[in-house]
Amino acid sequence: MRTSEKADALLKLVKIETLLTALRMQIMATADEVAEETGARDVAAWLAHQTRSNSKSCRADLHLATALEARWTRLGSAVAAGGVNLAQARVIARALDELPTDLDPDLLVKAEEHLIEAAAHHYPDELRILGRRILDVIAPEVGEAEEAKQLQREEERAWKTTSLTLTRRGDGTTRLTGVLPDATATRLVTYLDAYTSPRQQAATTAMPQYRARGQAFCALLEHLDPAKLPDHGGDATTVMVVIDRDSLTRDLAAAGLVGTDDKITAAEARRLACTAQIIPVVLGGKSEILDFGRTRRLFSRAQHKAMRLRDNRCRGENCTVPATWCEAHHWEPWSKGGKTDLDDGVLLCSHHHHKAHDPRYSVERIPNGNIRFHRRT
Repeated sequence: MRTSEKADALLKLVKIETLLTALRMQIMATADEVAEETGARDVAAWLAHQTRSNSKSCRADLHLATALEARWTRLGSAVAAGGVNLAQARVIARALDELPTDLDPDLLVKAEEHLIEAAAHHYPDELRILGRRILDVIAPEVGEAEEAKQLQREEERAWKTTSLTLTRRGDGTTRLTGVLPDATATRLVTYLDAYTSPRQQAATTAMPQYRARGQAFCALLEHLDPAKLPDHGGDATTVMVVIDRDSLTRDLAAAGLVGTDDKITAAEARRLACTAQIIPVVLGGKSEILDFGRTRRLFSRAQHKAMRLRDNRCRGENCTVPATWCEAHHWEPWSKGGKTDLDDGVLLCSHHHHKAHDPRYSVERIPNGNIRFHRRT
């Protein structure tokens, strides 16, 4: 096949698929007796069983088919004629379903016809946005008041359905799944992008956005100020890391998080002690408490400002991340007697800060003050 023939065939096949699906859905909408004969709950359940198809998809098809047959007949005709594809039809039908039940019937017809016409020029996502504001187009005098009511309903529904689930995967990671109100999700994305944007490098070296945001979420949690959080267990929310004195100075050692069965490496404990509001509980040989690390081990805001003025950017060699997005690192770890003062502090971006505490890398302070990293062999 020539290129033009392939292009023509693809477009025709998509249209044929749409017509066939529309025909199947027309039959589904009037096939209750098929389910009755076999005792199935409905024709969607019968079809899913007979074809080994996804029951959720079959049910969604039945829901749309019923709507096109009984209520949105103009939309149904447009789908049957191949003028509106199924993805567009689902969006349009949902938008029409969400219109006020007491709306003037003539306005309902105008809304349906307008969205069908718009389908000739708009993708489903664009139709979803247009559908939400359809009253502003066909009836501006009622659109604003109805939009306010719709927003109130959406906000109430969003709050009721908000959820957050954390599932341990057993491999050192936890899957976080959540449903958030749009405004809250937008705020979270803004925060995360504030952490990731300055770190974006050339397209050839940039990490995928989902990975960058995941790392930014970890950084966001590490930099929350516990003093501004609600009291928890009689004190401002804190995390305590328990580790013995000898392990703290070794590369291959583990530290425990108080109140959990979780453990982190000694290197991670040392990194967190640089910037995060972490209380390291250092134990002696007989597990007696030798020291409670306090936030005075952390660099103060004034010291951060002074380091920003001095360093301007991450001091990792060839790194261009600006100072405002960097973390203060103890050049000489406090676990080895380092002091929290300007001479012992250096600004590193999150990437290089992790490298500085990674036992697989050695670090070297070169004459211009930058830090050079070498992978150990």
